[in-house]
Amino acid sequence: MTKLISGITFIKNGLTLGYPIKESIESIDPICDEVIINVGFNDRELTDDDGTWDYLTSHFKDEKYIFLKSFWDPEKTSQGLILSEQTNIALEKASGKYCQYIQGDECLHENDLQTIKNEVQKMENDHSYDGLVFNYVHFYGNVNVKKVTKKTYRRELRLIRNHKGIKSWLDAQGFRNSDDSKVVCKQIDATVYHYGWARAEQVMAAKTKAFDKLYHGDKKKDENFNYERVWGLRPFTGTHPKVMKNWIEENKNDLDILSLPYKLSLKDIRLILSDQFEYLTGIRLGEFKNFKLR
Repeated sequence: MTKLISGITFIKNGLTLGYPIKESIESIDPICDEVIINVGFNDRELTDDDGTWDYLTSHFKDEKYIFLKSFWDPEKTSQGLILSEQTNIALEKASGKYCQYIQGDECLHENDLQTIKNEVQKMENDHSYDGLVFNYVHFYGNVNVKKVTKKTYRRELRLIRNHKGIKSWLDAQGFRNSDDSKVVCKQIDATVYHYGWARAEQVMAAKTKAFDKLYHGDKKKDENFNYERVWGLRPFTGTHPKVMKNWIEENKNDLDILSLPYKLSLKDIRLILSDQFEYLTGIRLGEFKNFKLR
């Protein structure tokens, strides 16, 4: 029987770095006929990880879940290219007609799942586009604070038509066609909840250090991480995906970030002016898009 939707994701050191990877997988599970989970290891023999493999394989035992092991080459430290490489390893294994992508710090809301399924059915009858673009909520410092600014992408391609050569691109933020051209997409009314910057400070320090190495190797000096009230923070008054309930309780920061003084610099002035224009008009000046809306 032909599978309609394959879920794809990748993760490395998910436990050490505080990723809600189990919850991410659970959030896409109801709409997927199979889920490809690519777990990264530190050695070529694929024996050395932080326990993430055992953690996930003990939770997801059904034959619906297809686990892969992969080596993360520490020499690949340019532009975060290892991230798209690992995404593509999962993508190549997917057999579904469509692929729902989720990263280890992202979740879908249960209220949006039917919308996504409906939009996939529309794609079955309309081949003029090959992807669905989701809105984004980026949490910062705590799960009751969101970051809305030009420095954070407000939407991204997260569901693609499979078997057309579409690939993860650069640091895996989005996808491109095989010739690097932008995928023609449709914007839909569904949201990805991004918890990557809502972890405990000590966990964020480890995460930022790990990602600095993915982009810069060992060239960047280690720095302590502390949450600060940067520009663009607003209260979040919506609801979180139900699968995130326990993770949120276990990872709350004892921090009222909106009560802190702003930390601003002169270079923030242009950003503030651009953001204020967006707040008033809904237009984001000079917005970069990984996709092409039809």
